[in-house]
Amino acid sequence: MTAISGAIRLLYIDDDRGLSRLVEKELSRHGFAVTCAPDGDAGLALLAAHEYDVCALDHYMPSRDGLDVLPDILTLNAPPPVVYVTGAQEGRIAVAALRAGAADYVIKDVSEDFTSLLRSALEDAVLRRRLQRENEIAQEEVRLARDRAEAMLREVNHRVGNSLQLVSSFMSLQMRQITDEGAREALRECQARIEAVAHVHRRLYTSGDMSRVAMDEYLEGLMHELSKSVGPGEGSPRLVVDAAPMWVTTDQAVSLGVVVAELVTNAVKYAYLPGQGGEIRIKLQPEGEHRAILTVEDDGPGLGDGAPKGTGLGGKIISAMASGLRSAVEFDAAHKGVRARLAFDL
Repeated sequence: MTAISGAIRLLYIDDDRGLSRLVEKELSRHGFAVTCAPDGDAGLALLAAHEYDVCALDHYMPSRDGLDVLPDILTLNAPPPVVYVTGAQEGRIAVAALRAGAADYVIKDVSEDFTSLLRSALEDAVLRRRLQRENEIAQEEVRLARDRAEAMLREVNHRVGNSLQLVSSFMSLQMRQITDEGAREALRECQARIEAVAHVHRRLYTSGDMSRVAMDEYLEGLMHELSKSVGPGEGSPRLVVDAAPMWVTTDQAVSLGVVVAELVTNAVKYAYLPGQGGEIRIKLQPEGEHRAILTVEDDGPGLGDGAPKGTGLGGKIISAMASGLRSAVEFDAAHKGVRARLAFDL
């Protein structure tokens, strides 16, 4: 047993004055500072007025027995642990005391064994209480450290999201100064990629969970932002999101967001003629218990030669992001327009 330093302040509640003097004499020799109380009410008054490390409570006392006094002790502010003292043939009473909140019990007699057993029980009760308090303090320190780390991470996500939004705004300003339509289109596509990443950080900043993203809410917000950049005009395709409630890791959310941004941007460019309108549907549905399928589809003319149109950079980005999800984007040749599907593990 770990040693206990310093005098142990003991309140011994017992109407037997002879035994009380014996306890005081014997335990004082072992580093206890003993205070005796003749009954439960006197003991409660002392507990309310002074601090004790541990309390020993006898069962049989005038007016109120120990089982009647014990609940009153335990309702005090920061009560000490209570070791219950009872007779040799009163096991039922000892069990009742333990159930009522006593830390331990000792069989009462006038031999040296009683004071030795009482001292051991008292020291053990004090040690367990100290270990409990140390554990509570350690847990509180861990909680505070975790809260500080989460606050710092939330602030980092806030700053990263703001920085990416600032870059996106710079690109918007730059697009207004460029007359070459090809350069404008390249900047617009790059802006959509940045927006996909920035939206994850904004989600994390406002979320209570720093490790996961609600993918259905993320897709709704991302499509709202993309609709303002890649398809803002009259007659532009309508972005329709059908996503089941689903949580994914932060890294998965970034990869999925970039894939969706690339596929939607490509569909906006090639699925419909200018001013034709139409729908681009983004679906996210579970497949079994631990997998999900992301689908981006349109009702345009389809792939034609079997390969998506574009410069090839978008395809490389899609492949890289899908590879990070240990998957690949597949195109459904049977669909009238373009239907891209990505299955991934949750």
